[in-house]
Amino acid sequence: MVARRSHPWWLLQVLRLLSRKGVWTEIKQLLNSRLLPIRIAKRKEENPSPPALFEMATAYWLSQAIYVAAKLGIADLLKGGPQSCVALAASTGSDAPSLFRVMRALSSVGIFSQLGRDRFALSRLAESLQTEVHGSLKAMVITLGEIHYQACGNLLHSVQTGSPAFNNVFGASLFDYLQQNVDAANSFNQGMANVSSMLAHAVLMAYDFAGISSIVDIGGGQGKLLENILQFSPNTRGTVFDPASTIERAKQQLDNSAWSGRCSYVTGDFFNSVPQGADAYILCGVIHDWDDSRAITVLRNCRQAMAENGRCLSASFSI
Repeated sequence: MVARRSHPWWLLQVLRLLSRKGVWTEIKQLLNSRLLPIRIAKRKEENPSPPALFEMATAYWLSQAIYVAAKLGIADLLKGGPQSCVALAASTGSDAPSLFRVMRALSSVGIFSQLGRDRFALSRLAESLQTEVHGSLKAMVITLGEIHYQACGNLLHSVQTGSPAFNNVFGASLFDYLQQNVDAANSFNQGMANVSSMLAHAVLMAYDFAGISSIVDIGGGQGKLLENILQFSPNTRGTVFDPASTIERAKQQLDNSAWSGRCSYVTGDFFNSVPQGADAYILCGVIHDWDDSRAITVLRNCRQAMAENGRCLSASFSI
């Protein structure tokens, strides 16, 4: 016996009646919000690879939109309250229709909030794009969206030749380029400070610094990682070690915090030598910048310089 498939004729009759009463628009929105997500989810379950792959391949659309918002200082402009896109465009010297599309795109993923047709406000995610806030990632987003983005666009060169894409794009190594470009160096160093502050609590949770009387932060930049360690280690003294240009910028950021009296700044080249006699040497985001030979040189210099029973700690991104 074959069961008959029932047709939802009654539903069609109801929808026709509602359309005559002028409420079809509202009903259609309700049906889309309730039924369409189910259909989309079902399609993803049946064949998840194409949508996921497409999102991955186009992820730079979103990352560049975030960069634009950071570069224009949109979050700083919105900290006083919502503004129209026309006002934001006037403040940033941007084309209003183009900025609107960027802001609408960012609002669709929770970065900023769209209020009505043409007004935008900060969201929780966007708060980290402000300049002077705890946990700011503004400088890091800017350096990622500029020099890192251009270098990554030349990744094929690295894969085919084994040489850094950055050198091929900019005609110099990363750190040589930063020596010659002040604005890029400022964004990079502040960005590294953003990341160090972000990683500091993970480092403190992962390692017990009790009993360590002296620490050298190799390639420590503005000293943000060391600052957090010293705040939780009142009997420890620290040294930030980096090239002269970086140390000079770091000193300009110094304040009168209690920990700063226990921190010194030393200039030098870690490929040649590092400060002597410390109990611990920290390399945060350093080793992964170099090939094996030069990485070994840095580690060997730390080993030769450290006190008896000293240790070398590395916190790096790995692929």
